[in-house]
Amino acid sequence: MNRELDKKEGTSVQHKKETGQRGKSRSRAAFKERKDRQAKARSDEAPGRPRPVWGRAAAVCLVAAAAICVGGYIYHAVGYRDAYLPHTVINGMDVSGRTASEVKEMMASGVKDYSLVMRLRGGGQEIIYGADMGLHTVFDGSLEEIIRQQNPYAWPRYLLKGPSYDIQTMITYDEAALEKGLESLDCFKTANIVVPSDAYLSDYVSGEGYSVVPETEGNELDLQLVKAAAGEGVRTLTPELDLEALGCYREPRIRSGNSSLVAARDARNRYVNMTVTYTFGSASEVLDGSTIHQWLLAEGDSVTLNRDTIGDYVKNLASRYNTAYKKRPFKTSYGQTVEVSGFYGWRINQAAETEELIRILEAGESVVREPVYSQTAASHDGADYGGTYAEVNLTAQHLFFYKDGQKILESDFVSGNVSKGHTTPPGIFALTYKQRDAVLKGEGYASPVKFWMPFNGGIGFHDASWRSSFGGSIYKTGGSHGCVNMPYAAAKELFENVYAGMPVICYELPGTESSRSSTSSGKAPAPTQAPPSQTPPVQTPPSQTPPVQTPPAQTPPAQTPPVQTPPVQTPPAQTAPSQPAAGTQPQVTINPVGQSTPAATEGAQPSKPTEGYGPAFQTPHTGEEGGPGVG
Repeated sequence: MNRELDKKEGTSVQHKKETGQRGKSRSRAAFKERKDRQAKARSDEAPGRPRPVWGRAAAVCLVAAAAICVGGYIYHAVGYRDAYLPHTVINGMDVSGRTASEVKEMMASGVKDYSLVMRLRGGGQEIIYGADMGLHTVFDGSLEEIIRQQNPYAWPRYLLKGPSYDIQTMITYDEAALEKGLESLDCFKTANIVVPSDAYLSDYVSGEGYSVVPETEGNELDLQLVKAAAGEGVRTLTPELDLEALGCYREPRIRSGNSSLVAARDARNRYVNMTVTYTFGSASEVLDGSTIHQWLLAEGDSVTLNRDTIGDYVKNLASRYNTAYKKRPFKTSYGQTVEVSGFYGWRINQAAETEELIRILEAGESVVREPVYSQTAASHDGADYGGTYAEVNLTAQHLFFYKDGQKILESDFVSGNVSKGHTTPPGIFALTYKQRDAVLKGEGYASPVKFWMPFNGGIGFHDASWRSSFGGSIYKTGGSHGCVNMPYAAAKELFENVYAGMPVICYELPGTESSRSSTSSGKAPAPTQAPPSQTPPVQTPPSQTPPVQTPPAQTPPAQTPPVQTPPVQTPPAQTAPSQPAAGTQPQVTINPVGQSTPAATEGAQPSKPTEGYGPAFQTPHTGEEGGPGVG
């Protein structure tokens, strides 16, 4: 057991020895590692060992530079004790670093030989001399005072921009002499002066309209402005002045870009650069700026139209193109020409056309159009009654009906009773409407008719079944109240072919009287051509109004279909027609054209309304007699 204990103790001691040795080994290794690191650090620092030498050199340089700067600063500060600081300007001259004496010498030298060149508009120039205006220097200590007041040690502040001084009393001149010298220059002589003028609006130029006429710059100088500029130049001994750049020229007040002027031009051109082309068949009337510009009224920047002058234009248009109420030649079926006039024809509605024309002008768009008519006719070219019309010879008591230039009907009739003052008036009229089965009412009677066709107020065509004879001289003592009484067959055929607005031409032709009457009910001969029409001359409408006659009890409805203009044909002249033998019954050709229009009877209410026939025609009622057309 003791041996085992000794063995254990020996093992423990051995362990302790080994542990101590290992600790020593680690300590030696750590020490060696530290030494190695220190050695490495020393080896790393070895290349930088001269640094302390360079650092010392840099420090020496900085100190030297500072010393130089301080020395330079003090040197300049001492120099500026008797000289002007950097960039100092006196009366426009740079006097940097100069003494007061040097500046005085500069100014005295500059004054002695001084001249001022003044550049003019257009490249010219004028020169004035200091000697001519008593130019001289006056030194009152102001130059020295500036040096005394400045801080020489503050000179670095003025390296970029220095102080500026204006000494009014240093250089002086005779102002009166300067002004006199300026006035004597060529640029101020009247003969050489072009006065500036304003831009303005041109007059109307045909085909171009209005334009802005540019301003004239001219070359007129303002003496007071030139005097002020020259005086300042002399005082600062400036060698040259640009008078235009200095604004010494008188300028136009209004230039071509003036907004009001441009607006006025554009407003006028809006009207005058358009056209209104009126068409009258193959003829035309062009209204353009040459007339329109006379209608413009300027109100500030805006332009308005003179309604009165426009109305006068429309009135003149109507006087030249209206045919209603104008006398015109008519070639009769008898080969002779008569003059007729009446309310049939073209008639411009002057009030409505004036308003429409103003509206078109204000819209500013060119148009091609017809004027507004209150009444229309069959044709603009040639005779306005065209090729479809009823021809009524009141002397011969014989009528003809032409359709598209072809005669399709002729008949005897009985017109107004001459002995009782009911003579049917001659003239050119328009069929107002037509109606079937009308009752012609008057004082104490009511006469039914099958075909009623009024054309002059209460006067019209109708059948007269109560008559057995027509034509001859019946009308003189046994005529109607003014209507054209026709045989039934003729009235029927006429009714079937006429339309509202169709021309009816009534005339008297001495030498065609017939004493023989017929008992025929009308006749329809083979179609023949109408006599050639004659273009009516332009005449002034008669001053008097149409004859006042008794109006019918009820006028036709106001709204009716538009007039249809039949084609115009120019037929050859016809010989006088022959009268039918008593008791014969001519053949009647019937060409129905539609249904009849509602209308009033001759001076009375219709028995019943009927439907419309053909184109409507608007025409004034002239107040013809209101009685029935009975014998």
